[in-house]
This record gives sequence, structure tokens and C-alpha cells, in this order.
Amino acid sequence: MKALAKKTLHLTCGLAAMSVSTAALAQETAPADTGLGDIVVTVERRTENLQQVPVSVGVVAGDQLRNLQAGGDDILALSGRVPGLYAETTTGRIFPRFYIRGLGNIDFYLGASQPVSIIQDDVVLEHVVLKSNPVYDMDQVEVLRGPQGSLFGRNTTAGIIKFDSIKPSTDRWTGRFNASYGEYGSASVDAGVGGPIVADTLAVRVSGLYQRRDDWIDNVYTGPSADGTVSPKKNAMGGFEERDARVQLLLAPQGSPFSMLTSFHARKYEGTSTIFHRAALKKGSNDASAEPRDEIALDEAHDNPQAYDTYGASNRIALDFGGVTLTSITAWETTSGYSRGDTDGGAAADYRVGGVPNGYGQSQGNLRDLDQLTQELRLSSNGDTRFKWQVGAMYFDERNITDFYQRAFFLTPPANNPNNWVRLRNQNTSWGLFGQVSYELTPGLTVTAGGRYTNDTKKTRLLKTANRVDGSVSYTGRRYVRLSDEQPSWDVSVLYEATPEVSLYARVARGFRGPTIQGRSAVFNSDFTTADSETILSGEAGIKTSLLGNRVRFNLSGFAYRVKDIQLNGNDSDGNGVLFNANKAQAYGLEAELEARPIPNLSLTAGLSLLHTEIKDKNVYAQVCALNGVVVCTVQDPTITVPGRGVFAQIDGNPLPNAPKYTANIAARYDVPLGNGGSLFASTDWTLQGYTNFVLYKTAEFYSRGDFEGGLKIGYTAPGGRYEIAAFARNITNEKNLKGVIENYMAAVFNEPRIIGGSLSGKF
Repeated sequence: MKALAKKTLHLTCGLAAMSVSTAALAQETAPADTGLGDIVVTVERRTENLQQVPVSVGVVAGDQLRNLQAGGDDILALSGRVPGLYAETTTGRIFPRFYIRGLGNIDFYLGASQPVSIIQDDVVLEHVVLKSNPVYDMDQVEVLRGPQGSLFGRNTTAGIIKFDSIKPSTDRWTGRFNASYGEYGSASVDAGVGGPIVADTLAVRVSGLYQRRDDWIDNVYTGPSADGTVSPKKNAMGGFEERDARVQLLLAPQGSPFSMLTSFHARKYEGTSTIFHRAALKKGSNDASAEPRDEIALDEAHDNPQAYDTYGASNRIALDFGGVTLTSITAWETTSGYSRGDTDGGAAADYRVGGVPNGYGQSQGNLRDLDQLTQELRLSSNGDTRFKWQVGAMYFDERNITDFYQRAFFLTPPANNPNNWVRLRNQNTSWGLFGQVSYELTPGLTVTAGGRYTNDTKKTRLLKTANRVDGSVSYTGRRYVRLSDEQPSWDVSVLYEATPEVSLYARVARGFRGPTIQGRSAVFNSDFTTADSETILSGEAGIKTSLLGNRVRFNLSGFAYRVKDIQLNGNDSDGNGVLFNANKAQAYGLEAELEARPIPNLSLTAGLSLLHTEIKDKNVYAQVCALNGVVVCTVQDPTITVPGRGVFAQIDGNPLPNAPKYTANIAARYDVPLGNGGSLFASTDWTLQGYTNFVLYKTAEFYSRGDFEGGLKIGYTAPGGRYEIAAFARNITNEKNLKGVIENYMAAVFNEPRIIGGSLSGKF
């Protein structure tokens, strides 16, 4: 703990010397000349000014997010645009993976546990598919960095991404829409309208999202099909269609202590899973620029389809008893669907060893049925008093049945090998008791302490498995695993308002992520793999300022953390996901946020995140890139060979995967007022990403460095911001950035291509 505090102190002492920092993004409406408005957040489950909470929080307004998604992007568009936040996927739009301050999970197992929690409208979304629920008619996004287990619970060792939609109003009708159309038939409509049904008593809001893109990637394979389904086809994959709706009903009689917000939502999605470009990476280099992004030769998997249907409902009831408020949040989520992919990323017939096709691979995950039920009760004090408190309890129950189908044929054709298939029943239950107190010791000096005691239990049972074609049983391992643990989480923070414009804060927190089961191992006739609980101890300190008459908002934070028994994910000799615990991982870094309006009509924001992460365990090894026993990449770590299992690399001292050493973002908007009260505007935003390792071991191939993307928007805003018409470009320079890899096949995953189009938005 002393070393942790020392690193935090060293970082904090250097904050005042920095002149580059971060913020959300440039506002989508014309900037007010009177300065910056306050940012209101709910990171401590009550409404507060961002500058007066002792937590490091990044905020993105709804209009800012919609600007980023104009070309059809999903919530991954936030990656790199909030300091400390990174996101990626290797399973299409239905499986995003989030990382905060370097902590995340690279596992693509449908039951994978992630240390970043997603909260949508006060409901925790735990399963990886639920975390892909699209966000629309959004009011604000808050990224809470560091352990947040005291008030939010559920595996929040890394932090929380909190999405809050626009709520119904009982006093007037309001509405808004954003519509765009661009290249590849990319279309997006994000809209919401609502108002009182009975004035000052009952209100409704209806929201919807429609997004689509045409298929734009050609399948150029002309040889024999591995599964009899493939033929050359232009525009075979890459497209998607997203259809979503939400209805909210608010019962809040004026003068009554009772209010109830009921919400229903539905999602129907069809699209293409991630495309892996086989052999795009050549041994000794991470340069994949020669690989075309818009064509690939796949010999199986039906052009990588995926589809999911999701439904949910929640009910939030609040009773105000004067001095205290009792809040109940009940929610239910369900989803089902599948994702299929040619996982070798090419046609095995084109890659031969001794004249024999090398590396057939196809996989499919079916989430046959998932149900998640959550219940939270919270009692909290009211009013802006020196002493504030809240206590509560939460129950979480998720159950699903999942099928996995996998082919990993290496030297022999698929006709001579088994088709491996398993069906699993998974259950995760959790309960927690939590509380927080906050006390203003003297004017401007406030101490806050919170804690939670959590029980987390996971169960996985093998229901069915396929037999081999020769009649032998394909699975002989354990058929049932149960893991359970219960531990405390806590945090203590101090906030000192030195002046009305400057606040200093420090925070220490402990977080907990429960044990995890990797059931997909059964597909390869391997026993389930498991990982014990991990815990994190984190310290941070920072400064929050509002300067020059509230024309500059400048926030800085330094942090350090240590994760004990960190859960990591690697591969065995079949390319199968394997869970294990390393002794620990540690990290330190800083984040800075700046928003400024230096002259009338100009908005500027900039961002910087610096991060150093390191795995600390001399006895932990990860299996390296190999195909049929041959190492295919350039491993830069010490290695050992285990007979019958393969080559393993020592990962002690390596960075955590998908933990960029730095990210930087900058955005600007300038408005030219017109005589009619409207304005012409131009806005731009850019992100830059430093060295990012994609796997646990170091290689000359599996990393990115210096990736950047930019956007541009030029248009006209009507008087009062009633409507806006504009032309836009996302990834304007058409950068082809490396976003992920499939190691055994030297396969590359790329970012989205440039999208140029037009947009129309309006509000009343």
C-alpha cells in the first residue's frame, strides 16, 4: 500500500505542470458566449456537479455521442474519446469488450466475465450480449474510472460505463431526431418524443433507433467449399440492420411523494460477425496495409452471419418520506441469437502443408435463451445537508443455455474429423449489501466512505455433447462446476474545495470480481477451466478547476492500482480459450480533461491518457501462436516447450492486453453567426492511440502503434437550434487500423472504412 500511495503522490505532484488535458467532445450546438455550463452527474446515486464529486469521471453528452454514430457506429465509438476508456470486438456488434485504465477481458467466450460494468437506465447489464444493447435517445454517458463496487457492485474492478436516456416530462411535450445517410448505404435514425398524457401527473416517451449498412465485402473464394455452402459473391458480408424501440411511462403526480418510471424495450439485430483476414500479417511485421479491407476468401460459415433478439423491462419506484427517499428498481432482460464465423479467416485449400489443406476452422455460438432478473432497494437521505447517507441491497440472477459449435481441423479435410458441439447451462447469482456516508467536516472539506459486501456464485453444467464420427465420446471431463466467493468492497475519499473554482480530491478503493468458469473448453474435449476471484486496490488523486469566468474546465487525475490474482485468458494447443490467475498486475497513469471557449463561437476540447501496466508473475506462461506445432509469429519473450502441448511464453513484465500506453483526443467547433439568428459551423474530432499489445505475450506482429482516426462535419444550424443540416465524414482519411488478431492464422481485424454522408437533425 505504501508503494501504491507513493506512485499516486508522484503523479499528483506533476499534474499542475501539464498543459494538455482531456474532456468529452465539442458540443453539437452552437457554443454560448457566457461560458461553459455545469455538468451534472449521478456517479454517487444522487444529482451532483461533476466538479464537486471525488471521483474521476468522463462525460459525453447525448448529442456528442450521436455525432460519432452518424456513420452507423455503435457504442465502440466512445473508445479513445474518453480518457482511460478503450473498446473493441472480435465477434461483431453483439459482443463489445470494454477496458478502463487497462483492465478488461480479451475472452470471446459467450459466458465471459468482464471487469467493466455497463449500467443502462439504472439497470446493470452483465452478459456480454446484453452489453451490446444499442444506446439511443441518450441524455448522457458517464464513464466512472476505477473500482466502483460500493454503490454499483457486480464485477466493477475496472469501472462503470453508465448510460442514461432522456426521460419523460410531465409538464411539456418535447422531441428530437437525428437522421443520416452515407456511403455503403449506411443509414441511421435516432429519435424520441414525449410529454404529458395527464398534465403534471402522467407522461410518456417513445424512442427508436434504426441503423443499417449494405454488405460491402466481397467473398472471392473460387475453390471447393469446406462445407458445401460457399461460392464467389460480390458484397457478401459486412452489412447489418439494427431495429430498436423503447417506451417509458412516468407516473409522478404533482405534490405526491410517489413516482414510478416504467420502461419497455425491444431489439432486433441481424448482421455480419467480425471478419478475420488470414495471413494479413507477415512474420516479423505488424504492417497489414497490403491486405484489402473489402474482400476476403472464405470457404465456409455462410459469410459469417449473426442475429439477436433482445427484450427487457424495468420499473423504478421512489417514495419520498421527507427526510429520506426509498427507491426500488426491478428489471428483467432476455435475449437469444447466434453468431457464426469462419475463424481461420481464409480458405484452408489456399494454405497447404505437404499439399494438404492447412487450417480449416469454423465456430458458432448460440445463446438459446437468457434471462436476467435484478432487484435493488435503496434508502437515502434527502437535501443538501452536511451529512448525507444511503444504504441498500441488490439481488442479481442470470440464467442461460448456450450451444457452441467448433471445427478446428488442421492437416486433414473436415470429412475425416468430428464436428465438436456442446450445450451448456450457466447460472450466475449474486447478492450484496451496501452503504455510503458523506460528511462535510468544515466548509469545503468533505469526507466520503462507502462499502459493500457481495456474494457471487457461478454454475456451469454440460447438458449435451456430440459424439465423434467414429462413435467415440467427444467429452470425458467434468460436467458440472460451481464456484462461489464473498468479499467486501470499499472506498474512502476526501474532497477539498480550495476556492469556488478549484477542488482537490483523493480516493482509495478496493474492488472485487468473482470467480469465473470457461465452459467452452468442452468443445475441444478439455475440462472446464476456471479462475479464482481477483481483487484490486486502487489509489487516485486529482484536481478539478473551472477558470477564466467558467470559460475553461480543466480536470486532472493520477492513479495507481494493483490487482491480486488477476484473471487472464489465453489459448491452449487447440486455440481454445483458457482461464487462469496470475499473481498480480499493477499499473499507474494519469488522465486529464480540458474544455474551453477561448473566444466567442469557438469550442475546444482535448484529451490525454497515459498508462503503464505490467503483469507480475514469473511462473505464468501463455501459449503462443502455432499451427500444427509450428510457431508462426515472432515471439519476443522467453519460451519453453511442453511436449504434447506446444510452446509457451513467459509473460512476466508484459503489459495487459488492449491497454494503450496513451490515447489522445482533440475536438473543435466554430460557428459563424448569420443575420437570421442561425449559424454556419464546422467541427472536427481526432483520436490518437499509442502502443497497444493485443495478446499476453510480446511479438513483432500482434500490436498496434500510432493509430488515429478523424471526423469532420460542416453545416447550418437554424435559429434556436430548431434543426441542423450538415455533411459529415467519419474516418475521413480512411485509415486502416489494426484492431485485433487471430494468432494461429496471422489474421488481422480492421476498423471501419471511411463513411461520407449527410445528416439532418431537429428538436422541439
